[in-house]
Amino acid sequence: MTTITRANLAEAIYAQVGLSRNESAELLETVLERMSAALEAGEPVKISAFGSFVVRQKGKRVGRNPKTGVEVPIQPRKVLAFRPSHVLKARLNPGQAIARTADDES
Repeated sequence: MTTITRANLAEAIYAQVGLSRNESAELLETVLERMSAALEAGEPVKISAFGSFVVRQKGKRVGRNPKTGVEVPIQPRKVLAFRPSHVLKARLNPGQAIARTADDES
């Protein structure tokens, strides 16, 4: 199993779209930068037939050091969440019916 890298994606754009290697890399960087900027602004990023990226706010809570058991406050923070589309779920689990919920519609 190999990791998909920016270089792999840029090469795939080069091979399938026909742009030069430099143009393919620039296109990929532009797409990733636009996605990052939208997420930084708190906007969801939805990619049809793939899924949605959303930024969620986690509240302050109390955690524990697993080694010592001492309680430690965990400050509020933002986390990035990915929710795959029903199309992607079906591709990952061929032959299985994927139950859709109201959350899948958004």
